[in-house]
Amino acid sequence: MSNFTLRREDVDDLMLGLGILGTGGGGDPEWGKAIIENDFAHGRVCTIIDPDDVEDDAFVCSGGIMGSVKSLDKLSYKDVVAGWENDFILVKAFREMERLKGKKLNYVIPIESGGLNTPVVMSLAARMHVPMVNADGLGRATPETQMASFIGHGVSLTPMPLVDLYGNTVIVADSKEPTYADEIGRIVVTRGGGLGANAHYAMSGKQLKNSCVPGVVTRALEIGRTITKARAEGGNPVQAFAKEANGVKIFEGVIESVQGEDKGGFYLVNVLIKGTNEFVDSTCKMVIKNEIMAVWVNEQEKCILPDLACMLDPESGMGIMSSDLRNDMQIAIIGVPCHERLRECFNTEIGAAAFSGSRYGHSEVQYRPVELLNRSK
Repeated sequence: MSNFTLRREDVDDLMLGLGILGTGGGGDPEWGKAIIENDFAHGRVCTIIDPDDVEDDAFVCSGGIMGSVKSLDKLSYKDVVAGWENDFILVKAFREMERLKGKKLNYVIPIESGGLNTPVVMSLAARMHVPMVNADGLGRATPETQMASFIGHGVSLTPMPLVDLYGNTVIVADSKEPTYADEIGRIVVTRGGGLGANAHYAMSGKQLKNSCVPGVVTRALEIGRTITKARAEGGNPVQAFAKEANGVKIFEGVIESVQGEDKGGFYLVNVLIKGTNEFVDSTCKMVIKNEIMAVWVNEQEKCILPDLACMLDPESGMGIMSSDLRNDMQIAIIGVPCHERLRECFNTEIGAAAFSGSRYGHSEVQYRPVELLNRSK
């Protein structure tokens, strides 16, 4: 089997890469780093395995932490991680899935890429003594659990066990609409301390290999190493990232306004940016629901979910969290094509509904690939 374990010296590069792939959400990399360092301190090791090495008949499940990025930002990372030593709510959610399915999990997989939701599943794997798959359902982060490649490839989101910060457990056994389970989850989160854990997309190894976005951990590591190298050599970290990720620079500028509210378990934001450098005579608008959903430049669509709009600090190349956006902040936006399996979701009714622009208040938006929207670049 092709597998590896994370080295201490790779943690900073991993978190740097995950912070960018989170597209504004997926959890604060500082929280993720605290989780990994805590696991090292307790002697826990996560084995990471390629999806192609997972047996077809294996039992696999995805999951992660739910919550508004603004609500999560208010919690003490140190206190939450310390509390997880006595009561790790993500293990509770996955044990509940095992009970529902009547069998033990062989592998776990993150639902998304992000500074919290990838490391927390690494910790889950180490605690449950099973490998974590080097893949997820997005290759980025999104605000809702139905927004994943799995759902467009025949894997059921439900049953979905949810455990809130206080240990209260709710199970969404089934749903007629793909968005229902997440809507119930948001009620649980908002009433349960602003944070919850869930398990979902129970699947076989064969289903996993046909539906996942592969290589996300190693991709985050390579992105982090690329930016670290660019800094050390006096290069441009934003350009280095765009080249490594096969992306296109959509915009660079200074934020003029951030209009946001924490509502219903989401951080909902409209951002206006005034262009600088090659974009000096242009303006940019971003719509955020925890993560960037869509980007317009001079009223023209430039990036649409599930493609990645990655926010970076123009000087350091660090990823920017949506909860940290503020007036007068300098920002660069790189558009990156999502994995083909996500684009294939739009060929199915359930997949198209899962990623619909109506989920972030723009039902008029129809998905088109980022490379077509930026063809002149």
